[in-house]
Amino acid sequence: MGHMSEDRTKERVASTAWWPKWEQELSEYITTCERCQKENRKHGKKYGLLKHIKEPKHPWDTINMDWVTELVPGGKENFNA
Repeated sequence: MGHMSEDRTKERVASTAWWPKWEQELSEYITTCERCQKENRKHGKKYGLLKHIKEPKHPWDTINMDWVTELVPGGKENFNA
């Protein structure tokens, strides 16, 4: 099935299976799925606007780095960056 939205997953399950409390159990499962939580983050730090960086006076006067972590592996090769 892959990782679809909760609504799409429920539609897919409803078309192929049924058991008592299936919707509740499916919702509980989705809220504990680590991959779903990483891909569908709704909470956390809100990032602001980009800030101006002063023009350096000399080469290597200023060095900037961006850190990106905890990417979800994706694609055929499961690359995460």
